Amino acid sequence: MTATRIGLVGYGSGGRIFHAPLLASADGVEFAGVVTRSQERRAELAKGHPGVPAYDSLADLAAAGVQAVTISTPAATHASLAREAIELGLAVVVDKPFALDAEAAREVTTLAGEAGVLLSVYQNRRWDADLLTLRRLIGEGALGEVRRFESRFERWAPDREPPAAGGGTLLDFGAHLVDQAHLLFGPVSRVYAEMRGDGDLDDDVFVALHHESGVESHLWGSWRQAAPGPRFRVSGTTGTYIIDGIDGQEAALKAGRSPGDLGERWGVEPEHAWGRLYRGATGAPVRSERGRWDSYYPAFAAAVRGEAPVPVDPWDSVRNMDVLDTARISAATGETVSL
Repeated sequence: MTATRIGLVGYGSGGRIFHAPLLASADGVEFAGVVTRSQERRAELAKGHPGVPAYDSLADLAAAGVQAVTISTPAATHASLAREAIELGLAVVVDKPFALDAEAAREVTTLAGEAGVLLSVYQNRRWDADLLTLRRLIGEGALGEVRRFESRFERWAPDREPPAAGGGTLLDFGAHLVDQAHLLFGPVSRVYAEMRGDGDLDDDVFVALHHESGVESHLWGSWRQAAPGPRFRVSGTTGTYIIDGIDGQEAALKAGRSPGDLGERWGVEPEHAWGRLYRGATGAPVRSERGRWDSYYPAFAAAVRGEAPVPVDPWDSVRNMDVLDTARISAATGETVSL
């Protein structure tokens, strides 16, 4: 198998921590270069990934013979850089949030289709251990018919503004929360939302989705929650699954670990972090599936080689952006809004 040559645009915290280690350790991938003009970032690249070259521009990266590129830059630049990559004929991964609104996301996806260029969005939390475990339980019928899905990304950081690079809490956390809800329970017909923020960006959001399947999704994202709720509480007709902590792959990457050094231990959740399945007052522990963020880039590389579809269809993320845009309208009007 000839490795797919993939480059990276941006070497801030997203590119350096969340993409470079996974690109460097992915089967079937050659981590072929990084676009950054910052001398500080270039020094970090040389230290973390000796031999991986730095480039001044996407055009320079394309001229060096890469086949694909990941865009990991501030959210406001995603759409324009994706368009540039598509015009250069490069297959593209865009980090979440895909764009600042659905119109831009739809434009980029249409452009890629017309150009015959592969496009995917980095919805890596489809491969969280807790979500994979939940999908298994639903598939086994362990919860009966699911009625309500509660999902949270809540943190206690009251002195920290939500990152502008991520677009604020609705886009940054909501891109994952809505994507997971869509993946589990399908299209949404109604949206209700509440948003708060002391600065220019929202830092505390609640979004309620009514799915056409009949499931109600209640989603929270916050930087100002002093008592974070469970990561998931999923209620069905015969059981409820609750898990408290967040998937450990993010912490592992921040600690400098990668699939390259952990191998089969990557993504394995310790038993104390497992969720529990309740049927009444007591619950039994449920073995967590192994988290598999390490599966995204091998799958994308296979798509570039024509061996498989992209791991995340960009139209899925356009659908997510439609819901997030609608949530913003609901929060502004105080009304439930139909899609």
